[in-house]
Order: sequence, then structure tokens, then C-alpha cells
Amino acid sequence: MPKANPRGPNPIDVHVGARIRLRRQLVKMSQEKLGDELGVTFQQVQKYERGANRVGASRLYRLSRVLDVPVQFFFEGLGEKSAATGMAEGDQTPVVYDFIQSADGVSLAEAFSRIQDSKVRRRVLELVRTLASEADEGALAH
Repeated sequence: MPKANPRGPNPIDVHVGARIRLRRQLVKMSQEKLGDELGVTFQQVQKYERGANRVGASRLYRLSRVLDVPVQFFFEGLGEKSAATGMAEGDQTPVVYDFIQSADGVSLAEAFSRIQDSKVRRRVLELVRTLASEADEGALAH
């Protein structure tokens, strides 16, 4: 397994940054507005969201208040194995980060989270899995 680049962003910082971005987009807040609330520039917010700059404890606490989530929100989805090594075996983390970073991903997550009925959510998930499987089969046929 390749070692993480010591000069690159820490995987945990990248995860926290992705969660900051997700929540900011879900509450429809600009990077500039978030920066104003935190007393930093929007460029600093960008660096936090990319994981290029580590978010200190006091700033993470402030982020949780501004974005109206518990501090634990920023660490959700971070498994023990991925925290220790950067990535778990067969980890889908890069796919999830790419999804969270996309406008479509945020819109889909936002709309999906508004569905209250768990049976409907399961049906939507089954539909998406079926469409993905059909797309995979179609790609193989060509």
C-alpha cells in the first residue's frame, strides 16, 4: 500500500473539509459569507474545504455553530481503519469526495434527505442502483 504524501493534505483534513463544503452548500451559504462569519477570507475557506489547511479546534467549534451542526458532523463517515491509514481496503472515499464536491451530488443529497418515508428512500436507492447497473451493462456491450 503506498504511503500518503507527507507534503500532501492529510486524509482526515480532506474528509473534514469535504464535510464543511457539503454542509455549507446544503445551507446555501457562499464561501465568502462563511469566511465573514469565521473572520477569515473566502480563500481560507477554500483551503479548509480542500483539506489544504487544517481546521483548528476553536475554528471547528465555530464552524459547527455557524453551520448549525454538532462538531461530530465533520467526522461522520470516517472509519477507524481509514483514520489510521488514510484509506480502508476497497474504500469508496475518493468516489464519495468527488460526489460531494459536485453540484449534482449536493443537489441529490439535499433532495434525498428531504424524503421522510424510509420505504420511498429505499425505492429511490434501488432505482439509482438499477440505472447504474444498466449503464454498466450498456458500456460493456459497446
